[in-house]
Amino acid sequence: MSDELVVSQCAPTLAGLKTANMFSAEYESREEVTAELRRLNAVLVPRGLRIVPMRFMQSRVLLYLYRPEALRRDLADSAAQDILRECGYGKCSRAESCLSCLIGRLRNNADFPHEVGLFLGYPPEDVRGFIENQASGFKLIGCWKVYGDVDAARKKFESFESCTLRSRGKALDEIIQ
Repeated sequence: MSDELVVSQCAPTLAGLKTANMFSAEYESREEVTAELRRLNAVLVPRGLRIVPMRFMQSRVLLYLYRPEALRRDLADSAAQDILRECGYGKCSRAESCLSCLIGRLRNNADFPHEVGLFLGYPPEDVRGFIENQASGFKLIGCWKVYGDVDAARKKFESFESCTLRSRGKALDEIIQ
């Protein structure tokens, strides 16, 4: 996968505006994916970022680029902890163990787990609203479906879009904050 793909799909996370992004990329072999992720993590990890494979499908891999410190903060939120517990995460006291649990759920189930929004930095009230309303009855749709604070979400959506537009054509190193 190219740096351009990572920039185009993950600019808000690279720039420090968002906890994480999830995207898929084509691949020819798992060895190719492993080598690419090693190369990317050599650049990302020293800058407070990490990229991991979530699920392999035919010729595509689902990737998760995230800021571990932001993920720890987001998942420590009591509302997020309640949702995770209700979704079967049990004694998931560390962000890394929660992420491992999510990876297992993605790999073992055909359905996409709705709590994934917590791992992408979405507000817990919006994740809960999505789950409880079965993705309907939202107030606004952008990067996610909003059930709570529309004004705050709109501002975030605008900052993410602006960041993505400003990042076009830039190198990975130019964007990382």
